[in-house]
Amino acid sequence: MTAITRLFDFPYYQLENSPLEACLVTKYNGKWVKTSTQEYIDKANALSRALLKLGVKKNDKIAVISSTNRTEWNIVDIGVLQVGAQNIPIYPTINHEDYEYILNHSESIYCFVSDQEVLEKINKIKSNTKLIEVYSFDHIKGCKHYSELLDLGQDKSNQDEVEHRKANVKPEELATIIYTSGTTGKPKGVMLSHNNIVSNVLSAAKRFPLAYGERALSFLPICHIFERVFTYLYQYGSIETYFAEAIDKIGDNAKEIKPATMTVVPRLVEKVYDKIIAKGTELTGLKKKLFFWAVEVGAEYKPYKQNGFCYAIKLGIARKLIFKKWQEALGGKIVFMASGSAALQPRLGKIFGAANMPIMECYGLTETSPGISASDKRNHNWKIGYVGKAIDGVEVKIADDGEILCKGPNVMMGYYKDPEKTASVMTGDYFHTGDKGEFDDEGFLKITGRKKEMFKTSGGKYVIPTLLENELKQSRFIEHIMVIGEGEKMPAALIQPNFEFIKDWIDRKHHSVGKTNEEIVSAEVVCSRIQQEIDKCNEKFGKWEQIKQFKLTPDVWSIESGHLTPTLKMKRSIITEKYRALIEAIYRP
Repeated sequence: MTAITRLFDFPYYQLENSPLEACLVTKYNGKWVKTSTQEYIDKANALSRALLKLGVKKNDKIAVISSTNRTEWNIVDIGVLQVGAQNIPIYPTINHEDYEYILNHSESIYCFVSDQEVLEKINKIKSNTKLIEVYSFDHIKGCKHYSELLDLGQDKSNQDEVEHRKANVKPEELATIIYTSGTTGKPKGVMLSHNNIVSNVLSAAKRFPLAYGERALSFLPICHIFERVFTYLYQYGSIETYFAEAIDKIGDNAKEIKPATMTVVPRLVEKVYDKIIAKGTELTGLKKKLFFWAVEVGAEYKPYKQNGFCYAIKLGIARKLIFKKWQEALGGKIVFMASGSAALQPRLGKIFGAANMPIMECYGLTETSPGISASDKRNHNWKIGYVGKAIDGVEVKIADDGEILCKGPNVMMGYYKDPEKTASVMTGDYFHTGDKGEFDDEGFLKITGRKKEMFKTSGGKYVIPTLLENELKQSRFIEHIMVIGEGEKMPAALIQPNFEFIKDWIDRKHHSVGKTNEEIVSAEVVCSRIQQEIDKCNEKFGKWEQIKQFKLTPDVWSIESGHLTPTLKMKRSIITEKYRALIEAIYRP
């Protein structure tokens, strides 16, 4: 029996134990097309044979950039890894300059792209890289199609060489380099070995209550390690994996295939919830009252019948009358959803738990392959507001300053070509996560914030507030600005206007605005002018970093009033507390 020690062992394990007719399923031209376990392996081997004929050597780097998850990505993944080369997955929506940096930094020699849009970005910078050739998954005029490699690999005469390469891939060797955004603006290449990821998959599988042949819907970008690990997990557990057509087709696809599970990020859950509530507000009379009564019941939800008998009766009624329709919107067969990338708001954990679509929070980083902790709805191992307990084989401790440290087989090999940065995040075998957290008395881990000022939105995107702040402080209209958005759906800002300058500006432009601070911050013409400054700044940043809303404060931020330190640095926690009402008005108006 196949022992799983390398990533390409997963499909072979599935073939030996519980092969599937629908191992990987992608929709083409409106029709779901199934790839069986055997066909998956056959195509991966054909690709491996073709790569050897192209001269791909051990430790060569091959990039894969796909706008959607699809069967081809997985075939290329296994085909590349089997010959001892490394898969370099790249996020599809970055700009062509970042493509150029990653392709050159990784020294990738071949590249697979999904579609015309990605190809156009690659073509802009291809001549500045070491790329020998680009292959596409879609049929695109002027670009070689990936099926040409499958055809080249039909000749099985060099399969012995593929087997030799496979046998010589060691578990501790590099499997993939995943580039994550760094504080300097240049992505960091996280090196993960086969054993890093395999150990994580096998540990996570113990928190995974699904059975052979159940279905998963995959849509989070597979270039992120969170979704990728779950894809291997589905292969290990013989779960049929259906790839969603697009993010806006999740609901339609879920109704079609009726999945038992899917991975989500908090921002997506927020969007689903907002849509449901919006529909509820359109109801009238008794239906509307029942709907919002059920939402109120859901807001009080605790797992394992902790609320007692009377609540259980109310919950049963709410589920039958209201929440059943929520379930049907996602196919009606959800056993659980797994959430990662950022903290989930407890109110969403409660409401979806009440709706019988429990969200199991997980925690980790790319550098930890990614799992550090995970929830499990069985055996009282799920607590809303917590990210579960540490997974098997992973040791977690809280440093004196509250930072979460992690040790285990999941911790990365290091940052590619950057030993100094690697050393800066390690103390012995312990990796410094940069997150702060605490354990409760049952061993559940709670994330309490970021150690540094960089934060994650609920969509899992990193934002470096100081970059935005430094840009905007150049404006004569702005005296102080603090960018916020930790765990929220978007970045926003609190701004203390430059009152003196604005008073002069009002006179020069002959605006009919009062001169008190309160009158200035409430004047539409002032807000519109500052919006222009925000818009100009936003053009220099990625979509996820851009400031979507702001509030002006009438106070002058000063050392005396507690806003600033003696060296004029902002006291972020103090400012947050002072303007809690303004922040609530931005995110929960």
